[in-house]
Amino acid sequence: MNQPMSFGVQREVQFRFLCPNDIDEVKRLCTEWFPIEYPDTWYQEITSNPKFYSLAATYHSRIIGIIVVEVKQLANTNKEDADILASYNSSTCQVAYILSLGVVVDYRKHGIASLLLDSLISYLTAKDRYNCKAIYLHVLATNCVAIKFYERRRFKVHSFLPYYYSIQGKPRDGYLYVLYINGGKPPWSTFDYIMNMGEILMKLQPCALPRQIIRSVRGWFCRLLAGATSD
Repeated sequence: MNQPMSFGVQREVQFRFLCPNDIDEVKRLCTEWFPIEYPDTWYQEITSNPKFYSLAATYHSRIIGIIVVEVKQLANTNKEDADILASYNSSTCQVAYILSLGVVVDYRKHGIASLLLDSLISYLTAKDRYNCKAIYLHVLATNCVAIKFYERRRFKVHSFLPYYYSIQGKPRDGYLYVLYINGGKPPWSTFDYIMNMGEILMKLQPCALPRQIIRSVRGWFCRLLAGATSD
């Protein structure tokens, strides 16, 4: 599908929020797209509960893509997701979890998924939603297409989740990916602590410590930093 055709489809795409009347269609699409079977209550929730951002992309009134996101407080995340923000963030900070993002096969490579994700990011980065600091998702480790898509959109892998999924009764590995927004930051790594300590030491004036001690400490830090970057 060439680029002019993609732009033509994009110009005619419209967006609307899902409603209970969409349940049967959304259930059919999710069954085609995803290897996970969702309960009926899940479809009822995402099409009626305002805590979900459930947006449909339509083309000539037909649903060709959906994105479903739950916006919640950091304190309400699952255990494996609780450390996605730096420790100085309050537990009342909000994060947005992408439950699903899918596009009908015939309309893939038209940029529909990007349009849906852009709509979500615009919604979450509005001034009245500055308390939302991250968008995150789980993805199968073998889903290379989805992983490449999110990495192109600046999502970063946060952690590896061994045996996170159960697909047809078999355990499957996954990844946790995160995009930080509204000034959100990831937890500090050991390297971050080393860099911060180095910056503090570099700012010390000779009058604060004997020059020889400063040289020794700086030399130790430089050797430590060189070792850390070579690992």
